Amino acid sequence: MALKKKAKVQDVKKIFILDTSVILHDHNSVNKFEEHDIVIPITVLEELDNFKKGNETINFEAREFIRFLDNKSKEGTLQEWRPVNGRSSGRMIVMMFEEHGVNAERIFGEEKPDHKILNTALVVKHKYPETPVILVSKDINLRIKAKALGLYAEDYKNDKIQDPEFLKEPIETIEGIDHATIDKIYSDGFIGFKKILKQEPFSNQCFILKNGSSSVLASYNSEEKVFEKINKSTAYGIKPRNAEQVFAFNVLLNPNVKLIALQGQSGTGKTLLALASALEQRRNYKQIFLARPIIPLNNKDIGYLPGDIKSKLNPYMEPLWDNLKMIQHQFEQNDSEYKAITQMIEQEKLVIQPLAYIRGRSISNIYFIIDEAQNLTPLEVKTIITRAGENTKIVFTGDINQIDTPYLDAHSNGLSYLIDKIKNHPMCSVITLQKGERSELANLANDLL
Repeated sequence: MALKKKAKVQDVKKIFILDTSVILHDHNSVNKFEEHDIVIPITVLEELDNFKKGNETINFEAREFIRFLDNKSKEGTLQEWRPVNGRSSGRMIVMMFEEHGVNAERIFGEEKPDHKILNTALVVKHKYPETPVILVSKDINLRIKAKALGLYAEDYKNDKIQDPEFLKEPIETIEGIDHATIDKIYSDGFIGFKKILKQEPFSNQCFILKNGSSSVLASYNSEEKVFEKINKSTAYGIKPRNAEQVFAFNVLLNPNVKLIALQGQSGTGKTLLALASALEQRRNYKQIFLARPIIPLNNKDIGYLPGDIKSKLNPYMEPLWDNLKMIQHQFEQNDSEYKAITQMIEQEKLVIQPLAYIRGRSISNIYFIIDEAQNLTPLEVKTIITRAGENTKIVFTGDINQIDTPYLDAHSNGLSYLIDKIKNHPMCSVITLQKGERSELANLANDLL
């Protein structure tokens, strides 16, 4: 008689326990577990109550999930298993606090919401011994504590990117291109991609085509199926210092490319290039918006800082002003370019603000730059883009390895998610900047430290 194979955890129906961090990341997460069951600890509802007021994305997520539960409660008590939706066999329940056997609060010596959620997971595991029980949390430390207690735990994976290797890929250099091909690209301005590669590249993907000392910079036009020669451009006095920056200017100044992700480490010029390109095209847009999310240092809310709202926000916006001043100070005070920037600020044609202040506004006919985009969630990035009106160009800049927001990582943050989704659309472009140009000392720090 053939032995019956033991079912793997991923092959059977499971019970997922959602942490507060998952709900605040995606209020619709309960609908992403297909046929599996969902447990919402009562402690999660208590924590959501603290987030329901405010204008930040997490406040919106909390309110939407509370509305979802309110609709579910109209069908009866939430302490009974109820279908999550009509599209799957998955069920959900809100579980009250119970104590059984192992107690996380006693083990870790502190009463806190995380430990109550762990207790709920332990109770569920005891009640349903034949069913795999998995705690889902964006909180790495909570997942570690869960595993220490013998529980399965994992990150919320619904918005994880599909091709993480693409995030690491530099501008590709293709060696061994014959001189005739390079000469043809210079003379005609383009060449069919099959003359260079067997496999079709991504839309707007950039290449350095080389043969010894001869080379040409080219990007792939997916609509025409050709490599197009890239000419070196300048923007508002800023000149590209390397091939990567030439590629960046090529898409930043291209009116047909509406959505751009500039990814790279500090000092590669992401924000400077984006802002210089916006100023160069200022007559084509009603306004230039430059924004970034506010991530308080040491997790201290800005409300505790001294001064009025402007003085509180200035430290967070200062890096953006520094880039603008660097561009402006290339010129003398009597130069028209210098005066134009001052005039744009006074007339609010150029606006530098926290991202929270710009949410909800119409972004039609605007060149919109979002700095430090790695600190946004995928939903926040989507919300920004879906507000784009006619003649709007949006540029996201950031470093996926420098994340300051809790519960996000290099693969789950909004910038990585954006790069993964737009990398092969002709209206979009992804540029990875790797070579630092701030100074020799800054480059040394990046290389050695």
